Amino acid sequence: MSYLNLTVIFEGSNLNYGEGFGNVLSLKKISSKTRNYSYISRQAIRYDIVRMMNENFDINLTKVNKAKGVIQFDNKAKIDEYPEIDLFGYMKTEKKGNSESEDEKSGKTKIRKAVVRLSDAVSLEPFNNDMEFATNKGLADRIQEDNDIYQAEIHKSFYSYTITVELDKIGVDENEEKIKINNKEKAKRVNMLLDIIKLLYRDIRGKRENLSPVFVIGGIYETGNPFFYNRIHLNFTKDKILINSAELNDVLNIKTFDNKPLKEQTNIGVINGIFSNIDEIDVKNKQTINDFFETLKKNVETYYQNQK
Repeated sequence: MSYLNLTVIFEGSNLNYGEGFGNVLSLKKISSKTRNYSYISRQAIRYDIVRMMNENFDINLTKVNKAKGVIQFDNKAKIDEYPEIDLFGYMKTEKKGNSESEDEKSGKTKIRKAVVRLSDAVSLEPFNNDMEFATNKGLADRIQEDNDIYQAEIHKSFYSYTITVELDKIGVDENEEKIKINNKEKAKRVNMLLDIIKLLYRDIRGKRENLSPVFVIGGIYETGNPFFYNRIHLNFTKDKILINSAELNDVLNIKTFDNKPLKEQTNIGVINGIFSNIDEIDVKNKQTINDFFETLKKNVETYYQNQK
């Protein structure tokens, strides 16, 4: 088994709101080490990845229905036709009936676990209870009425998330053994995902936020451990932003099952001028963001070309 594993840093603000109270919009937050951190749910990241698959690569959105009382993927949707469920899995419940199909007679539930696994994108800077005060004055003035007032939590920060792909399970569905997807198409689907991660963005509350990486670390490994998940931390000085290189270097010296240290299997992509100590990270291959993804895409193509 081989796995593609990436951990990304990007910068953004006010990226995912949860349930508000009164006239206050509340950011999604989690608590850790006695501090609050805003986050973007993995479902929100998945939504934007699938949206961009549809908008930029003309990939059909998977059909859904509510035949069993809940909204889920149509039970006739197959991974050869819909790359979304090839990458992110599905749960499909057959409706009980008089069909000759044993699955439909029993109302059996079919589950295909996600091949692409995402973490939440958690802020790397604590939330400090900043609030935006706003009104609808522009509209109220048109009809000479009083303003409606509302408040919204705001947070500008670096965020980090991790994505892991089980390369050997792309294009394979144990529930539909007759489906055969060739290796060229498998590589195309994984590389489409990489292109989207490189250029990811999100529309929220009238603004467009850039979720593309300013730093990314990862590669293709023989184990599915998300090595760099929760291992990205930042330190801020008066005029510098530093990645905790000592922590990353300890991880990079871990040896995998083939007795090779991670640093020999790992690349870094970075936008220059943001982090001041990139040279302290013990990885030989440090590239631009674009070159990092192009190198990884070539490695994906080579991997599938070598599969029978």
